[in-house]
Amino acid sequence: MAVVDMSLDKLWQYRGISPKPADFDEFWENALDQMKGIDPCVTITPSDFSTSFADCFDMYFTGTGGARIYAKLLKPKNINGKCPAVLNFHGYTGSSGDWFDKLPYAANGFIVASLDCRGQGGKSEDTGGVKGNTQKGHIIRGLNDCAENLLYRHIFLDTAELASIVMGMEDVDQSRVAAMGASQGGGLAVACAALEPKIAAVVSVYPFLSDYKRFWEMDLETEAYSELKDFFRRFDPLHEKEDELFRRLGYIDVQNLAPRIKGKVLMAASIRDDVCPPSTQFAVYNKIESEKNIAVYPDFSHESLPGFSDRAFQFLCSM
Repeated sequence: MAVVDMSLDKLWQYRGISPKPADFDEFWENALDQMKGIDPCVTITPSDFSTSFADCFDMYFTGTGGARIYAKLLKPKNINGKCPAVLNFHGYTGSSGDWFDKLPYAANGFIVASLDCRGQGGKSEDTGGVKGNTQKGHIIRGLNDCAENLLYRHIFLDTAELASIVMGMEDVDQSRVAAMGASQGGGLAVACAALEPKIAAVVSVYPFLSDYKRFWEMDLETEAYSELKDFFRRFDPLHEKEDELFRRLGYIDVQNLAPRIKGKVLMAASIRDDVCPPSTQFAVYNKIESEKNIAVYPDFSHESLPGFSDRAFQFLCSM
């Protein structure tokens, strides 16, 4: 199994090999139009969890396909004026997690919204044939169907809808809303900022959902990307549809969305990452056209990166 997939010199130049469909921008503009036509039917109710400095709420809204999407919502107590906000996205198959790790931002005056991806480990629905959790197989969900039925199309739209809902809150400063996450969350932070260009800042740590063909060529079979191998083995064993399938995956490839970002970006890349290979991370970074910076960790894999949480906190507080 490859650990370091190319030299750092080459990584700085690498821009991905997965195809970008010719109608990519039209596809996403149509998707956003569909999303904007949905009544989100937002409900916000107090959570059982509480702190002395922040009010905590359970928030639900309706996304595409009628799915009810859940997010944790934290608001500082005694708000005076409009607050910055941060949208938080979790790793693959996970959930929004505990309230605890959102508290530093709430304590520093941020409104925090933390999404549960539909059908994964949290409370959001997956209405694509079933209700409840499906947890895995999300990359390949809809791959044998039209691109409009790709599950990640819906998940990406959920991130944009969350951004729209939070930006519409009367106590949120629309000019200071950020998106952040690691792995799948890092990819979703990129997608969110690409689909909602008013996002002012992005923190993306070793983003997942990038440059699928590069992963395939590296013959990595770890974690979520193993779904692609399983898909070909079961549904296209001779690879007769390989070009068509990778083109369809191009609609949900965050490296193709990256040029749409307008806000400032802080990324972290782990050079020994065998879950989200560094070339797939740099494919995203090198296509971002807005102000950007990246912290490169040569000796780290898909794991906690020392010092980066502090750096990300200071970066977002400077919005």
